[in-house]
Amino acid sequence: MRLVLWDIDHTLIDMRGVGGRLFAEAFEHALGTPQQHRIRIDGLTDPVIFRKTAIAHGITITDDDFERFAQRLAELHLTRMPEIREQGHALPGAASALAALAAEPDVRQTVVTGNLRATAPIKLKVYGLDGPIDWDAGAYGQDANERAGLVRAALRRAASQWGTIDPARVTLFGDTPADMIGAVENGVRAIGIATGRSTENDLRKAGAAATFPDLTATEEVVKASGGATG
Repeated sequence: MRLVLWDIDHTLIDMRGVGGRLFAEAFEHALGTPQQHRIRIDGLTDPVIFRKTAIAHGITITDDDFERFAQRLAELHLTRMPEIREQGHALPGAASALAALAAEPDVRQTVVTGNLRATAPIKLKVYGLDGPIDWDAGAYGQDANERAGLVRAALRRAASQWGTIDPARVTLFGDTPADMIGAVENGVRAIGIATGRSTENDLRKAGAAATFPDLTATEEVVKASGGATG
Protein backbone atom coordinates (compact mmCIF):
# COMPACT_ATOMS: atom_id res chain seq x y z
CA MET A 1 0.00 0.00 0.00
CA ARG A 2 1.04 3.58 -0.69
CA LEU A 3 -0.18 6.52 1.33
CA VAL A 4 -0.56 10.06 0.01
CA LEU A 5 -0.84 12.95 2.47
CA TRP A 6 -2.26 16.27 1.30
CA ASP A 7 -1.95 19.72 2.73
CA ILE A 8 -5.15 21.67 1.97
CA ASP A 9 -4.79 25.46 1.80
CA HIS A 10 -2.76 26.69 -1.16
CA THR A 11 -2.01 23.10 -2.19
CA LEU A 12 -5.50 21.93 -3.18
CA ILE A 13 -7.61 25.07 -2.71
CA ASP A 14 -7.42 28.85 -2.41
CA MET A 15 -10.23 30.54 -0.47
CA ARG A 16 -9.12 33.97 -1.67
CA GLY A 17 -9.27 35.68 1.71
CA VAL A 18 -12.51 34.16 2.97
CA GLY A 19 -10.64 32.02 5.47
CA GLY A 20 -9.02 35.08 7.01
CA ARG A 21 -12.38 36.79 7.40
CA LEU A 22 -13.92 33.76 9.07
CA PHE A 23 -10.92 33.50 11.38
CA ALA A 24 -11.32 37.17 12.38
CA GLU A 25 -15.01 36.70 13.13
CA ALA A 26 -14.33 33.60 15.25
CA PHE A 27 -11.46 35.40 17.01
CA GLU A 28 -13.71 38.29 18.00
CA HIS A 29 -16.47 35.92 19.10
CA ALA A 30 -14.10 33.98 21.35
CA LEU A 31 -12.17 36.87 22.88
CA GLY A 32 -14.57 39.79 22.67
CA THR A 33 -12.12 42.00 20.81
CA PRO A 34 -11.72 42.58 17.08
CA GLN A 35 -8.65 41.24 15.32
CA GLN A 36 -6.42 44.21 14.61
CA HIS A 37 -3.09 42.46 14.08
CA ARG A 38 -2.25 39.73 11.59
CA ILE A 39 0.67 37.33 11.78
CA ARG A 40 2.40 35.32 9.05
CA ILE A 41 0.55 32.01 9.03
CA ASP A 42 2.31 29.89 6.38
CA GLY A 43 2.75 26.35 7.70
CA LEU A 44 1.14 27.07 11.09
CA THR A 45 -1.82 25.20 12.55
CA ASP A 46 -5.07 26.98 13.39
CA PRO A 47 -4.61 26.57 17.17
CA VAL A 48 -1.10 28.08 16.93
CA ILE A 49 -2.36 30.92 14.73
CA PHE A 50 -5.11 31.65 17.26
CA ARG A 51 -2.66 31.66 20.18
CA LYS A 52 -0.05 33.78 18.39
CA THR A 53 -2.67 36.24 17.16
CA ALA A 54 -4.03 36.57 20.69
CA ILE A 55 -0.51 37.23 22.00
CA ALA A 56 -0.12 39.96 19.36
CA HIS A 57 -3.17 41.58 20.98
CA GLY A 58 -1.75 41.19 24.49
CA ILE A 59 -4.06 38.28 25.36
CA THR A 60 -3.12 34.94 26.91
CA ILE A 61 -5.79 32.44 25.92
CA THR A 62 -7.37 29.67 27.98
CA ASP A 63 -8.64 26.28 26.83
CA ASP A 64 -12.18 27.66 27.02
CA ASP A 65 -11.19 30.54 24.73
CA PHE A 66 -9.91 28.09 22.15
CA GLU A 67 -13.02 25.91 22.39
CA ARG A 68 -15.23 28.95 21.76
CA PHE A 69 -13.05 29.91 18.81
CA ALA A 70 -13.03 26.40 17.32
CA GLN A 71 -16.78 25.95 17.66
CA ARG A 72 -17.51 29.32 16.10
CA LEU A 73 -15.04 28.77 13.27
CA ALA A 74 -16.71 25.46 12.40
CA GLU A 75 -20.16 27.08 12.48
CA LEU A 76 -19.00 29.87 10.18
CA HIS A 77 -17.55 27.42 7.65
CA LEU A 78 -20.88 25.62 7.51
CA THR A 79 -23.08 28.69 7.23
CA ARG A 80 -20.81 30.49 4.79
CA MET A 81 -20.28 27.64 2.32
CA PRO A 82 -21.88 29.63 -0.53
CA GLU A 83 -19.44 32.50 0.06
CA ILE A 84 -16.48 30.10 0.21
CA ARG A 85 -17.61 28.49 -3.05
CA GLU A 86 -18.21 31.79 -4.82
CA GLN A 87 -15.03 33.57 -3.83
CA GLY A 88 -12.51 30.72 -3.67
CA HIS A 89 -11.65 27.86 -5.97
CA ALA A 90 -9.93 24.52 -6.30
CA LEU A 91 -6.40 25.02 -7.53
CA PRO A 92 -5.52 23.98 -11.09
CA GLY A 93 -5.11 20.24 -11.43
CA ALA A 94 -6.26 19.42 -7.89
CA ALA A 95 -9.37 17.46 -8.89
CA SER A 96 -7.52 15.52 -11.58
CA ALA A 97 -4.62 14.67 -9.28
CA LEU A 98 -6.93 13.40 -6.54
CA ALA A 99 -8.94 11.34 -9.04
CA ALA A 100 -5.85 9.88 -10.72
CA LEU A 101 -4.39 8.79 -7.39
CA ALA A 102 -7.76 7.38 -6.30
CA ALA A 103 -7.67 5.21 -9.43
CA GLU A 104 -4.36 3.67 -8.34
CA PRO A 105 -5.39 0.37 -6.68
CA ASP A 106 -2.77 0.48 -3.94
CA VAL A 107 -3.14 4.15 -2.94
CA ARG A 108 -4.94 5.62 0.06
CA GLN A 109 -5.24 9.40 0.43
CA THR A 110 -5.72 11.57 3.49
CA VAL A 111 -4.78 15.03 4.76
CA VAL A 112 -2.10 16.51 6.96
CA THR A 113 -3.42 19.98 7.63
CA GLY A 114 -3.30 22.78 10.13
CA ASN A 115 -7.06 23.15 9.77
CA LEU A 116 -9.37 21.98 12.52
CA ARG A 117 -10.92 18.52 12.20
CA ALA A 118 -14.35 20.11 11.83
CA THR A 119 -13.42 22.60 9.11
CA ALA A 120 -11.06 20.58 6.89
CA PRO A 121 -13.76 18.40 5.26
CA ILE A 122 -15.96 21.43 4.62
CA LYS A 123 -13.19 23.20 2.73
CA LEU A 124 -12.73 20.33 0.30
CA LYS A 125 -16.44 19.46 0.07
CA VAL A 126 -17.26 22.99 -1.12
CA TYR A 127 -15.10 22.45 -4.20
CA GLY A 128 -16.01 18.79 -4.76
CA LEU A 129 -12.62 17.46 -3.66
CA ASP A 130 -13.58 15.53 -0.54
CA GLY A 131 -14.48 12.17 -2.08
CA PRO A 132 -11.03 10.49 -2.31
CA ILE A 133 -9.98 11.51 1.20
CA ASP A 134 -10.03 9.09 4.15
CA TRP A 135 -10.72 11.61 6.89
CA ASP A 136 -10.25 9.20 9.80
CA ALA A 137 -6.61 8.64 8.80
CA GLY A 138 -5.78 12.34 8.64
CA ALA A 139 -4.04 14.73 11.00
CA TYR A 140 -5.46 18.11 11.98
CA GLY A 141 -4.54 21.30 13.77
CA GLN A 142 -5.49 20.01 17.20
CA ASP A 143 -3.13 17.03 16.86
CA ALA A 144 0.22 18.85 17.05
CA ASN A 145 1.75 22.31 17.07
CA GLU A 146 4.14 21.62 14.21
CA ARG A 147 4.09 19.76 10.90
CA ALA A 148 6.38 16.89 11.87
CA GLY A 149 3.97 16.05 14.69
CA LEU A 150 1.04 16.16 12.29
CA VAL A 151 2.77 13.72 9.94
CA ARG A 152 3.44 11.37 12.85
CA ALA A 153 -0.22 11.55 13.88
CA ALA A 154 -1.34 10.69 10.34
CA LEU A 155 1.09 7.76 10.15
CA ARG A 156 -0.25 6.41 13.47
CA ARG A 157 -3.86 6.69 12.34
CA ALA A 158 -3.13 5.14 8.97
CA ALA A 159 -1.34 2.25 10.69
CA SER A 160 -4.34 1.66 12.96
CA GLN A 161 -6.54 1.29 9.87
CA TRP A 162 -4.30 -0.52 7.43
CA GLY A 163 -1.36 -1.86 9.40
CA THR A 164 2.18 -0.57 9.66
CA ILE A 165 3.18 1.56 6.69
CA ASP A 166 6.78 2.01 5.58
CA PRO A 167 7.43 5.80 5.52
CA ALA A 168 9.29 5.23 2.25
CA ARG A 169 5.89 4.40 0.71
CA VAL A 170 4.34 7.63 1.95
CA THR A 171 4.30 10.90 -0.02
CA LEU A 172 3.27 14.33 1.23
CA PHE A 173 2.19 17.14 -1.09
CA GLY A 174 2.41 20.66 0.34
CA ASP A 175 3.10 24.28 -0.51
CA THR A 176 5.29 25.47 2.36
CA PRO A 177 8.81 24.72 3.60
CA ALA A 178 7.22 23.63 6.88
CA ASP A 179 5.33 20.91 5.00
CA MET A 180 8.55 19.69 3.42
CA ILE A 181 10.47 19.68 6.70
CA GLY A 182 7.66 17.84 8.52
CA ALA A 183 7.67 15.11 5.90
CA VAL A 184 11.45 14.71 5.72
CA GLU A 185 11.78 14.49 9.51
CA ASN A 186 9.52 11.43 9.38
CA GLY A 187 11.23 9.74 6.44
CA VAL A 188 8.34 10.65 4.15
CA ARG A 189 8.85 11.75 0.54
CA ALA A 190 8.06 15.47 0.23
CA ILE A 191 6.66 16.94 -3.00
CA GLY A 192 6.48 20.73 -3.20
CA ILE A 193 3.63 22.46 -5.01
CA ALA A 194 4.47 26.14 -5.54
CA THR A 195 0.91 27.45 -5.51
CA GLY A 196 1.36 29.36 -2.26
CA ARG A 197 3.87 32.04 -1.28
CA SER A 198 6.90 29.75 -1.52
CA THR A 199 8.83 29.18 -4.73
CA GLU A 200 9.93 25.82 -6.08
CA ASN A 201 13.46 26.73 -5.00
CA ASP A 202 12.25 27.47 -1.44
CA LEU A 203 10.60 24.06 -1.34
CA ARG A 204 13.64 22.24 -2.69
CA LYS A 205 15.86 23.92 -0.08
CA ALA A 206 13.46 22.65 2.60
CA GLY A 207 13.88 19.06 1.42
CA ALA A 208 11.40 18.51 -1.41
CA ALA A 209 12.32 15.48 -3.51
CA ALA A 210 10.48 17.05 -6.46
CA THR A 211 8.57 20.26 -7.09
CA PHE A 212 5.83 21.43 -9.45
CA PRO A 213 4.47 24.90 -10.22
CA ASP A 214 0.97 23.45 -9.74
CA LEU A 215 -0.88 20.13 -9.99
CA THR A 216 -1.81 20.28 -13.67
CA ALA A 217 0.80 17.73 -14.84
CA THR A 218 -1.34 14.84 -13.59
CA GLU A 219 0.81 11.97 -14.84
CA GLU A 220 3.98 13.49 -13.41
CA VAL A 221 2.26 14.13 -10.08
CA VAL A 222 1.18 10.49 -9.87
CA LYS A 223 4.69 9.32 -10.78
CA ALA A 224 6.16 11.60 -8.11
CA SER A 225 4.01 9.82 -5.53
CA GLY A 226 5.60 6.53 -6.55
CA GLY A 227 2.95 5.44 -9.04
CA ALA A 228 2.45 5.52 -12.78
CA THR A 229 -0.43 6.22 -15.12
CA GLY A 230 -1.28 4.61 -18.39
